[in-house]
Amino acid sequence: MNLRQQRNRSLLVKLLVSTVLMFGFGFLLVPLYDVFCDITGLNGKLQNTGALTQAYPINQQRQVRVQFLAVNNEAMPWTLRPARSEISVHPGEMTQTAFMAVNPTNRPMVAQAIPSVAPSAAAKYLHKVNCFCFEQQPLGAGEEQEMPLVFMVDDELPDYIQTITLSYTLFDITPELRPANDVVNSATRSAL
Repeated sequence: MNLRQQRNRSLLVKLLVSTVLMFGFGFLLVPLYDVFCDITGLNGKLQNTGALTQAYPINQQRQVRVQFLAVNNEAMPWTLRPARSEISVHPGEMTQTAFMAVNPTNRPMVAQAIPSVAPSAAAKYLHKVNCFCFEQQPLGAGEEQEMPLVFMVDDELPDYIQTITLSYTLFDITPELRPANDVVNSATRSAL
């Protein structure tokens, strides 16, 4: 084997190893990101969701301001707005509010809301008991719907946090729910 063939073989092995390592890194990126967010508290990902397993005492001596924001993904034509943009709550107190969603299009759609909390350190102290973000939200053409939110702020919320902002980003997931042949059939019909 001459020198050129050895170099080509060496380069091929290096490229294959690099490709495998890049694929492995890409595959592990999501779990690594989740671990990073859990450790640092970044991204405001909510972890306390669902029914509460214990009763919390209500701290009447303290009030926390909770602000609500609604953002649409750029491809989402719906209107989403909080019923109330801000609420003062006592830690430990179960609080109910809602968001209003309107589908102004002439077709049924399905949306998914993704929550985020700021400051991120408050995420582990915000317990969502019932939230429209737990499930996909279908709306018919022109339909409007009130979507409930029931939450509680834990009394162990650090004193320096006096305002929590709960934000929802709404995404259109309608295309992802259609069966493949339904998409093909509609494309075929529109071509005719």
